[in-house]
Amino acid sequence: MSGDHIVRSFDEQLQRLNELVSRMGGLAESQLEGAIDALVKRDPAAAKIIVAADQEIDALEAEIDEMAMRMIALRQPMGPDLRQIFTALKIAPDLERIGDYAKNVAKRSMALAQVPPVKPLYTIPRMGRMVREMISDVLDAYATSDVAKARAVWERDQEVDDLYDSLFRELLTYMMEDARNISACTHLLFIAKNIERMGDLATNVAERIHFQVEGETLDEDRPKADRASVTVIAPKKD
Repeated sequence: MSGDHIVRSFDEQLQRLNELVSRMGGLAESQLEGAIDALVKRDPAAAKIIVAADQEIDALEAEIDEMAMRMIALRQPMGPDLRQIFTALKIAPDLERIGDYAKNVAKRSMALAQVPPVKPLYTIPRMGRMVREMISDVLDAYATSDVAKARAVWERDQEVDDLYDSLFRELLTYMMEDARNISACTHLLFIAKNIERMGDLATNVAERIHFQVEGETLDEDRPKADRASVTVIAPKKD
């Protein structure tokens, strides 16, 4: 086997690995979009489809792991090639977790469809759209090795956190005003937290892209300001 053929074969394997990661990310993005749609439309049947589809994402993660480890063992890559393979290995679990969180959103939307809706809430669909766009952009950044685009995603996580904090306070207020809202609002709180965590995972992917391309980690603190855990809501006065 000639040296040129070996190099070409390895490049094709790297391309295939990248394609698997991109496909996995596309499925995770679609899962989030479908879960939010099922929530807004109060559609349990659509939510069940989202839950069942999570297995395909899990299968892709296993395929990526197997292929990456085989490439490392057989090719013994170094430098940028090794970083590219390790990046795929690290991104795959992030995308798998995004799929898991989307599945959780779908499951809770099924429960919400069985109880009366609370006041119209626009923040959760807005959060969902924002995070979906972050996932889409970071996947584009991965496909094109675009560090600037990855960094832009990394910086947008603050907006998601701000929306989550606002919604957290709003839902607590609804629960304190009427105990009948507690069940629905609890589900919505968990859904919002799942979406916020998906945003965190998108920023993880952005950091991994930066390392793959630049060979070093981002040396700044991630813009993170989840204030919901320390929020205090004054009890309603009679």
